[in-house]
Formats: sequence, structure tokens, C-alpha cells
Amino acid sequence: MTKQVIFSLSILLIHCITTLAQPTAAPTQSAKAPVQPAKAPVQPAKPPVQPAKAPAPAPVQSAKVPPVKKGGPPDVTKILGKAGGFSVFIRLLKSTGISDQIYGQLNNSNNGFTIFAPTDTAFSNLKPGTINSLSDLEKTQLIQFHILNSVVSISNFQTLSNPVPTEAGDTGAGEFPLTLTTAGNQVNISTGLVNTTLGETVYSDNQLDIYQVDSVLLPQDIFDPKAKAKAKAKAKAKAESPAEAEAPTLSKPPKSNNTDSDDAADTPSLAAKEDDSDAVSVSLSSMHGIFGVVVAFIVIN
Repeated sequence: MTKQVIFSLSILLIHCITTLAQPTAAPTQSAKAPVQPAKAPVQPAKPPVQPAKAPAPAPVQSAKVPPVKKGGPPDVTKILGKAGGFSVFIRLLKSTGISDQIYGQLNNSNNGFTIFAPTDTAFSNLKPGTINSLSDLEKTQLIQFHILNSVVSISNFQTLSNPVPTEAGDTGAGEFPLTLTTAGNQVNISTGLVNTTLGETVYSDNQLDIYQVDSVLLPQDIFDPKAKAKAKAKAKAKAESPAEAEAPTLSKPPKSNNTDSDDAADTPSLAAKEDDSDAVSVSLSSMHGIFGVVVAFIVIN
């Protein structure tokens, strides 16, 4: 009987020990699990190292860009092409080479320009063949006539003094000047043949101002026959003036160091005076003789 009790107690004790041993083993596994997440944050700490290296080369590349103009100077043809409606003016800018000249000057100097850009409708309103009848020089002058060699904002047109010189010439007659007047916010443009008003601003910065105009600015020096004839005569006079300047002119004979000879050269000699007086006396005496003969003839008759 005692053996059975002891055996039963032994089984119960073993069961209790087994039961108590199992919960203690579970925490051991859970204690090891957090070890893995502890290592995971170590990996994200390395990727930020790569982005830190990537931006470093960028400043080196930007340093190679010419520092003269950030992004380059404004391109007139691209600006007008983006605005739309200026295809004829763009074609003339390119064919005359003026667009390249403007781009080069904007890039290499502090010069600025103001451009009056006629629309395609403005060109279509001209008589057929007006542009095609022009010589290459006249086409260049026509486009230059639409350009001022300075930046003029809307508020500064009233400060200009007329006549206003254009890239085609100067302020004198036959030199392709413009007349610009203001009335409130309106700017009036006159060529002597065409009167129009300044349209909307196509582009504006500290180097370039482009304004739309609804009429082609026709200079008198090309499209007015009388003014054109005067311009040709003026050009001919300019061409001949150097020859006239080189024409021989009368000059005084060189003076010697002898004052007596200077006086002799500049004043008639006494002998010359005496000869002149004798010639006068002879002529008077001969006249007296003739007069006496005539009087005697009358008395005898």
C-alpha cells in the first residue's frame, strides 16, 4: 500500500515538474526573437551614405557652364516662334542674318534691343510682291528699321527724343529714323508712310523687349520714291565728297626768310608802279590828241 502511494506521488511530482518546465522554455525562445530586429536597423543606416555621395558631382558640372549669361541670352526667333503668328518676320530675321547678330551681341556685350515685330497679318496686308521686290540690302534695312539699339520699357517711351534712331541708320533725313509719341498708355509709331500703335508685349527682360505691331513699318527711304531719290543723291554726294576734298587748290608761294623778298613778293615794285603811271599818262595824252582833232574838224566844217 505504501509503495502504491509513493509511486502515485512520484508520478504526480514528475507531471508537475514537466508542466512547470514547459513555460520556462517558451520565454527563452521569445527572448531570442528580438535579437533579429535589433540587427535590422543596422542595414538602413548604410543606404543614406549613397545619396550623400550622388549630389557631390553636380556642382562640378554647373561650374563648367560659361558664367556670362545664365542659360544663355534670349533667342529672338525662338521667342517669336513660341508666341506664334510671326513666321514671316522670323524668316526675314534668319535670311538677313540679323537674328544671329542680335544673339551674338546679347551674349558678348551688355547691349540691349527693342524689337517691333509685325504679325503675319501685317505682312499679308502689304501689296503682293512688296517684300520680294526688295534687294537683299533693302530687306536688311527694313528689318533693322524695326529694331532700336536699347531696351525701352513701356513706361520709358515717353522719355525718348524724336526722331528716334534705328539699327538701320541714324536720326538724320535719309537715315531711317522713327517718330514715337505717347498718349497715356498708348505708344504711337510713325515712319512718314505708316502710322500704327504699339501692341502687346511679347517678351521683356533687362536685355530684350519685343512688342507686337499690326503694321509693317515701311521706311520712306525705301518705299517713298522722292525720299529714295534724295537718299540716292545724298549717297552719291557722300561718295563724291572725298574726290572734291582731294582736288588741288590754289596755294600761296612759299615765303623766304628774307623780309625784303617777302615785301617784293606781296607788293608791286616801284618800277612796276612807274611803268603803270607812264602807261596811264600815254593813254591820256593820246586821248587829248584825238579829242583836239575832232574839235578842229567840227570848227572847219
